[in-house]
Amino acid sequence: MSNDNPQAGQNRPLPKKESDLFKNVVKFYESKQYKKGLKNADTILKRFPNHGETLCMKGLIVNAMANSAAAAQGSKKKEEEGDKKKEAIELVKKGLMMDMRSHVCWHVYGLLHRSTQNYAEAIKAYKQALRIDSENLQILRDMGLLQIQMRDLDGFRDTRLRILTLRPNSKVHWLTYALSVHVNGDCEGAAGVLDNYMATLEKDSVEFQRNFESSELALYKNMVLSETDGGEDGLEGIRKALGHLDEIHHVCVDQTGWLIARLSYQLQLGAFDEAKETCFLLFERGSTEDHLVHGAYMCALLKCDRETCVEVEKMKGMGTVATLRPLSNEERTTLLHAYGNADNTEAAVTANGDNDSSIAKESLAKTYPRSAAIKRIYLTLLSPSSDEFKSSIDKYCQRQIVKGVPSLGWDLSSMYLMEEQRPKNVSHGESTAATTKVRYVLAKDPVDIKSHLVHRLIVQLVDSYIASLASNNTFPSDATTVVAPSTLLWAWYLRSILHEQAAEYAQGITLINKCIEHTPTAVDFYELKARLLEGGGDIQQAANVIDAGRDLDHQDRFINNQATQTLLRAGRGEEAKQRISLFTREEGNPEHNLYDMQCTWYELELADCWRRKGDLGRSLRKYMAVIKHYQDFHEDQFDFHMYCIRKVTLRTYCKLLKFEDELWGLPHYGRAAEEVIKIHLHLLDFPGKLKEDEEPDYSKMTPSERKKAKNIARKKKKAMASAGEVVGKDDASNKDDSASNTNGNKK
Repeated sequence: MSNDNPQAGQNRPLPKKESDLFKNVVKFYESKQYKKGLKNADTILKRFPNHGETLCMKGLIVNAMANSAAAAQGSKKKEEEGDKKKEAIELVKKGLMMDMRSHVCWHVYGLLHRSTQNYAEAIKAYKQALRIDSENLQILRDMGLLQIQMRDLDGFRDTRLRILTLRPNSKVHWLTYALSVHVNGDCEGAAGVLDNYMATLEKDSVEFQRNFESSELALYKNMVLSETDGGEDGLEGIRKALGHLDEIHHVCVDQTGWLIARLSYQLQLGAFDEAKETCFLLFERGSTEDHLVHGAYMCALLKCDRETCVEVEKMKGMGTVATLRPLSNEERTTLLHAYGNADNTEAAVTANGDNDSSIAKESLAKTYPRSAAIKRIYLTLLSPSSDEFKSSIDKYCQRQIVKGVPSLGWDLSSMYLMEEQRPKNVSHGESTAATTKVRYVLAKDPVDIKSHLVHRLIVQLVDSYIASLASNNTFPSDATTVVAPSTLLWAWYLRSILHEQAAEYAQGITLINKCIEHTPTAVDFYELKARLLEGGGDIQQAANVIDAGRDLDHQDRFINNQATQTLLRAGRGEEAKQRISLFTREEGNPEHNLYDMQCTWYELELADCWRRKGDLGRSLRKYMAVIKHYQDFHEDQFDFHMYCIRKVTLRTYCKLLKFEDELWGLPHYGRAAEEVIKIHLHLLDFPGKLKEDEEPDYSKMTPSERKKAKNIARKKKKAMASAGEVVGKDDASNKDDSASNTNGNKK
């Protein structure tokens, strides 16, 4: 073979005609025109059948075609797709052996590994390609994406620095390098990189104008500054971030985010007066229903320490300082002045034993009289043993019962708070005498709920409502106002929920039956009765009741899902499948559609159903499907590594990385993984036949059924034998591949 032959390797160029065809192959692959690319590659290989780069590109196109066919056809034609993938691997390996000094071949080899999620091997291939062409931007970018995906943070930073050195005029490269420094924990360095980037811009540049990208970049830099350490108290970064907010105010589009960041910094630095003003600005912008802002406002009023402020900032739902820890009389009085109106605040202050009767001129309740959050927060500020609390909770319950609010019972249950001792963070030089702190936890045990003061008070009030409404159709506190007949119905419903919370299932069922007799078309009543029956142990009757409620409204997805879940817990899998299929695609198996939608709750319940029946094989399959969903969640972040940088949504991208790092600790994944481990251990301890592998009882069959069953068993044995041969061949081929790779590395 001549040394000028392109098939001889060593990066010898193709003739012009074939070189143009090869460029078209790359272009068609990038534009996903795979058939055209394959046609051009075959044209080149007709003249140069051993050209390494063309062989690799053809293998890459064949692999992409197999992947696209698999995505379009789902689980059909798996054997054909497997053959295509094997052909692609063989083509790429052959091309690599023909030209091992080509960075294109090694790059394609890495892309092939990346398509199979074998990122470690892909990174090795990219590094080998960079030894040949160290300044190839495309290879560097691809390797950087894999490094952040694998959380090789040091390697990611080094790769992005090399890219920035090669192309310092690109905004994306600057931002990505700053992010790589940030995720490595060097916040000061990341802020310095952003400063250097801004210094390269002209004064009339877009980055200095008011727009979304400039706003997000400025707020990201502010977040980085807040995470820096420094100063004797460790708050130097917070001070810098607070000062930086004033500098970027003119470019920020997200004014609510700007105010929330400012509020957080002010609280941590102890600037409580300024924090109050910031809270009022947020209230004016419509954040009166945001409990996070209310929690911060309470911290400013009470002048809480930094640890408490940070705890309140991390609370979710309706959490505030009042639901975080017990309040002293002074703190309670201060908050009542801020959240109560003139009448009820004076009564509450007197009930708490405070002689200071001065009332705030402008309380939040007076400024925002229609705010539901302010009215609800006011209840948490009152002492449960006070008369004002009883009066306020009485008015609150009456108002919600008249409206017919089904969620009132669960709303009230958030006030079943119990004190708990927790370890306290003791700083250097602080006394270790008080190493614990008192925090509230929500009572969940029926014994604790039944003995709780708030629960007992609500029970007394609701019982009095039922007695008065049944006799006079009025509330006890107002005997002159006649309410609607449905008010008694919702009072029964609330009392049933209180019975459920206290595990008094028989009494709850008696009351909910009255509700159903009164209004047999209300779906909520059937749902509650099903929960009471399930809590009492009659899961079959619970499934019948909730299915009857589902039949009242075929358009309600929630009640349909609840019926499906209860049927699965009752072991009625086929009925559950019929119910859930009402909200899936009509064509095909509904379970395939549910798998595509990653409906983990259904798959977990179905797996539990089969496990309880002893069908461990099908159960294991569903548990593994849930685990596969979480693996897909982890893989899906790959698409956002460059997208978020390009769109400059850097703050959200940092939250995404944190979420992905904590993905494997989520409850559904933990539940599925635990059951998979249990099943494998059970099969290891009891290696008997599975239910689906047991021989059928031929004696109870008719001759035709016996013949059919024996044919099925014979086909199963034949399939298992052929599968064993395939596994043996695959093992042998893997050994050959590893040996060839070893020889290649030696070369």
